[in-house]
Amino acid sequence: MPPEINQCVLVAAPHTSNYDLLYAMATFYQLKIPARYLIKKECAHFFLLKRMFKNSGALGVNRSKSNTMVDTLAELFNKSNDDLFLMVAPEGTRKLNQKWKTGFYYTALKAKVPIVLSSLDYKKKVAAIGPIIIPTGCFKTDMQIAKDYYKNITPKFPAKFGLDIYDLEESTCTG
Repeated sequence: MPPEINQCVLVAAPHTSNYDLLYAMATFYQLKIPARYLIKKECAHFFLLKRMFKNSGALGVNRSKSNTMVDTLAELFNKSNDDLFLMVAPEGTRKLNQKWKTGFYYTALKAKVPIVLSSLDYKKKVAAIGPIIIPTGCFKTDMQIAKDYYKNITPKFPAKFGLDIYDLEESTCTG
């Protein structure tokens, strides 16, 4: 990770196994990247697990607020005076999901932070930090970088990984 990056949306993909989070967090720890991740605020305050979640980098998010998650996360970046490396699994599930959730992209765009791609390649037994995307507002063009990067990565369960990140006909540039 370049030292000049102190805030970013850290894409963790492919996400096809329960082990992916553990391996990713161990990798970021070894690389001295203080990765954080999102959980429901209710879980973050559950008394038996509160310390474990806090120590592992969990950020409790109130999903019942009227503003969107993109607005909430962009505000989190903008208000943070500290390093913030927010790890997101854009597939949103360990099951096959052909369409990635796009909130990670629009959060980075709104917060004016880069998107850093990371991967776990189970075939090569390699965890890696990949390309850095500076969001331009043209989702299709920016996400082509991600699609090109992840097409050569082998997840733990390949049948559960979809790379149809966007619909070519629906993708537009917003600025």
